[in-house]
Amino acid sequence: MLHLRLITPAERTDEVVRLIGRTVGTTHLVVLPGAARDPAGDVVMCDVAREAGDELIGGLRDLGIDSTGSIAVEDIDLSLSARADRAEDEAPGEGADAVLWEQLAEATHEESTLSVTYVAFITLATMIAACGVVLDNAVLIVGAMAVGPEFGPLAGICTALVRRTARPALRSLTALLAGFAIAMAVTVLFSLFMDGVGLFSEAQLEGARPNTGFVYAPDWFSFVVAALAGTAGVLSLTSAKSGALVGVAISVTTVPAAANAAVALGYGDMGQTWGSTQQLLLNLLGIVLAGTLTLLAQKWIWARQRGTAPGPG
Repeated sequence: MLHLRLITPAERTDEVVRLIGRTVGTTHLVVLPGAARDPAGDVVMCDVAREAGDELIGGLRDLGIDSTGSIAVEDIDLSLSARADRAEDEAPGEGADAVLWEQLAEATHEESTLSVTYVAFITLATMIAACGVVLDNAVLIVGAMAVGPEFGPLAGICTALVRRTARPALRSLTALLAGFAIAMAVTVLFSLFMDGVGLFSEAQLEGARPNTGFVYAPDWFSFVVAALAGTAGVLSLTSAKSGALVGVAISVTTVPAAANAAVALGYGDMGQTWGSTQQLLLNLLGIVLAGTLTLLAQKWIWARQRGTAPGPG
């Protein structure tokens, strides 16, 4: 179940209440006339089954409540109510299959902005991965994958493509490309510093690396794994199973490939630099392609369950 807290202009409250009343899967309606001060208006609260949430939120936005008042949505972890149980039973489809497009757009917006924190995380992850590839240490590679925040912009691109919104797509693409560019530039300097103090050497990079040699040797398995990870990552976002994102992060070779490309560039090894860059691009392409197709499939399946034509989301 979802809990909605709305601030509505007094002249719109009756329309909002009627909308909630005719939306299947809603319950626990509360109206507090004149309770809101900023912005001024009435407070309307209700609970709605997750599978009916997107329809209700879309209707509220059509009424302009997001611009004249406020729409706040939160997940209900526990609801002990027979009426809530009936509301969930009445709503078509399964809550786990429902996609809340506004929630998804908001989540990916936060994770796909080129902020100082985002740049710091992707740079630190790339530097950790640089240590991993030079030392041929799989533990460091896995740690770097878990730290890397790049799935946020990738999910943002997928969401923007499905919703056909240009600005979020451009913002996510900018965060992705600029983030990797900055991280790789810093990692080149970091690797040169580590070489200068005797902790890195070209012999380590060029030697046998059974644990990390895959990061500059792209093949079809790289694309397949990236596609599977992209599907799993999008499903984890749309179903609120955020724990699965950790598994997604450590199953793709984005950050390690970027790190290997940076270290190899510092030593002038263009063969490894190009191979690592190919690995990076192949993984990014696989994730975006699979993530976009997954969202399209979810939209089509959900539209079939509700008996409606799929729209832009």
